[in-house]
Amino acid sequence: MTPTAATPWQFTDSRGQLVTAPARPARIAAYIQAGATLYDHGLRPAGIFGSYHDGPAPDPAKAGSLPLSEVAYFGAGQALDPDAVLAAGIDLLVAVSYGGSAVYGMEPDTAKHLEQHIPTVVLDIGQGRSLSEVRDTFHALAESLGSTEPPEAAHALADAQAKLKSLISPTTPALLALSPADAADVHLARPHAWPDLRALTALGVPLLDPPPEGGANWSTVPWERAAGLAPQLVLADVRANAAPFEAGRIGPDVEVVPWNPELPASATAHTAFFESIAEALREA
Repeated sequence: MTPTAATPWQFTDSRGQLVTAPARPARIAAYIQAGATLYDHGLRPAGIFGSYHDGPAPDPAKAGSLPLSEVAYFGAGQALDPDAVLAAGIDLLVAVSYGGSAVYGMEPDTAKHLEQHIPTVVLDIGQGRSLSEVRDTFHALAESLGSTEPPEAAHALADAQAKLKSLISPTTPALLALSPADAADVHLARPHAWPDLRALTALGVPLLDPPPEGGANWSTVPWERAAGLAPQLVLADVRANAAPFEAGRIGPDVEVVPWNPELPASATAHTAFFESIAEALREA
């Protein structure tokens, strides 16, 4: 739908809801991953918030290129302060969901309260969306807000994907994506559940499947069982909520690639991700 004089700004989010504002929003509060994505598109949010996994300070691993010292942090999960968001004069809230309409990382009552006062866009980044679909949705939102990534970002992404695909052969080692839980257990990622991992699979990169038991996104197993999968390459979660990864728990010759499961949904960030995998495969 084209904006009219009566609704100068509008955007249809992943819930199918038409979000409108009397003028193009300029002061944006966003979930940290969304804020990092918008920053890659030339938009610096006025503030960010985290999830239940996050603490009293923003997680640098999730922040991408965001200048955290210049962006307000409204808290995370139950500690998110809706009054601080309202007092900051925010005119657009950008949240994410993992399927459905529930806002990720925010108390339902808090999300409802904020949406009653601030136009709220919720973008689905879950397993029902491909990496390119997530990226395109954020791109469309940024364009509606008057900014975008430079054209060369898309060219760099296409080049990175092509180079990665060219490295794949029958002898390419399979990757294991994981998030350390503690000294006893590790969460093994299900490749089909994560848009970035599915994108690797689509390019031919082999990924190891974890045991079937467990949740939709992860299978939590003892470290010994993970080592039994004998991976040569490991994608290790670098977010603050993950325990430190010790390569010796998996095997003596494992190469480790840092992995952010909440990667900014921009061509810039996705290019860096594909390039890191390509470099690891070249060295393997």
